[in-house]
Amino acid sequence: MMKLKNKEEIELMRISALLVSQSLTEVAKILKPGITTTSIDKLIAEFIKDNGATPSFLNYHGYPYSSCISVNDVVVHGFPNGHELKEGDIISVDVGVYKNGFHGDHAYTFMIGKPADDVVQLVKVTKESLYKGIEKAVAGNRIGDIAWAIQEHTEKKHGYGVVRELVGHGLGRSMHEDPQVPNYGRRGTGTVLKEGLVIAIEPMINMGTKDVFTESDGWTVRTGDGKPSVHFEHDVCILKGKADVLSNYAPIEAAEKANANLFSDY
Repeated sequence: MMKLKNKEEIELMRISALLVSQSLTEVAKILKPGITTTSIDKLIAEFIKDNGATPSFLNYHGYPYSSCISVNDVVVHGFPNGHELKEGDIISVDVGVYKNGFHGDHAYTFMIGKPADDVVQLVKVTKESLYKGIEKAVAGNRIGDIAWAIQEHTEKKHGYGVVRELVGHGLGRSMHEDPQVPNYGRRGTGTVLKEGLVIAIEPMINMGTKDVFTESDGWTVRTGDGKPSVHFEHDVCILKGKADVLSNYAPIEAAEKANANLFSDY
């Protein structure tokens, strides 16, 4: 059942969403070749706790870390580890926080150094598709309108693989609420969007096949063909006429641009 939020609840959710944005901004400042994903996770955990919140992901169904850090062909739910990032890597960082009784949950994909042109294009198109989906996230539309907009831009227009097994979701006092928000579907189908609904829209787009598999750790999801995957995610409140994006990429993008180790010219 969908849980609609009132104005006060939406503002509390904005605080949680913006704390995720701030966490990702801190990550953008320190990313460079040679850094381990474990050290990134440690920074995120400390930053969330220093700001009076709890990492949503830690111990969620037994998940052992504060963030999901997915490199290259890892789609989502990558375990932070001793792996050192190198020039040309792409890294999706997904963070959740719990504060004032509400969750924030969103993600950003960074490029270390200058990746190959086809990888840059995948990042660009996936990010564009997120905003195509957000354009449709208005009261009176349906979930299928968001899904179609993302699939149209990524799969139909550019031939990329849209992951089917993993989807966006409602967000609130629980990290995963109804409805599910897939990145593929038909216009005019699915749940009707109502004012006050908060959803996480999160295209997960593969350069090659849409097929994925889960590693033996039970969490790490990889592309079936070993080609790169990109993940962007915003927390979005449904309103009449235009969605209210609760999270904010502007400080992340500013930090990304200021970090000479990251490629942001796309």
